[in-house]
Amino acid sequence: MHGYRCLVAYWIMKGIITPFLYLLWRVKVEGREHVPTDGPVILAANHQSFCDSFFLPLVIRRKVTYVAKAEYFDSWKTAWFFRAAGQIPMNRSGGDASQRALDTATAVLGSGGVLAIYPEGTRAPDTRLHKGKTGVARLSVGCGVPVIPVGLVGTRKVQPPGSMVMRPFHSVTVRFGPPVAYEVDGEQFATGSPVPEGAHGGPTRGDPDQQELRALTDALMASIAALSGQEYVDEYASRKKKAPGDGGVASVAAPNS
Repeated sequence: MHGYRCLVAYWIMKGIITPFLYLLWRVKVEGREHVPTDGPVILAANHQSFCDSFFLPLVIRRKVTYVAKAEYFDSWKTAWFFRAAGQIPMNRSGGDASQRALDTATAVLGSGGVLAIYPEGTRAPDTRLHKGKTGVARLSVGCGVPVIPVGLVGTRKVQPPGSMVMRPFHSVTVRFGPPVAYEVDGEQFATGSPVPEGAHGGPTRGDPDQQELRALTDALMASIAALSGQEYVDEYASRKKKAPGDGGVASVAAPNS
């Protein structure tokens, strides 16, 4: 019953917010046909602004789920909003934080849902696209689901780092690409397709080796860079850093950062 109420609240909130977002911002969508109409799928996007988590679900006709920090659910004053917005708390019991996040995300995909992830791991400290973490690849290979790359353009101007206000009348583009394909030892693989047992050193589909995870992740980041038009930098994002000429770093944590 609780899950049903959250689902109803999600669609009610989306129905209320969507007209205002389209009225205040010029939202353009490209490649939406790449997102399957049913079945589990991972949407992996660049992360330039807090408001990314509003615009991506806006243009999808399915419920989009993010894994959020459990602290956002400690108070009823914020918990209702994050649940209604499709956020689910990371399981805090047992294991390390990364494993808990993966377990929660796996449950969403196992139920046939749409999971949105920022492979950079946090909002970027500058306008570049940073090296991806391999959690997305582990989920894709372990659960056998496709990864759809997403390029978000213009959200940083809508809500610059450190700002609590979304500036109206800017353009936002959401671009979806085809499911990510990658190569390991000269062999081609597509996310969401079965991986032969023992292929390139991985004993089972659920236990991919690091070479496969990194190859998939790098192919994903290359796809995102092509969609977003960002310069790629082969280093992990850190909100403590500040690139020359950048306006600063965000001081308020995003729910999925």
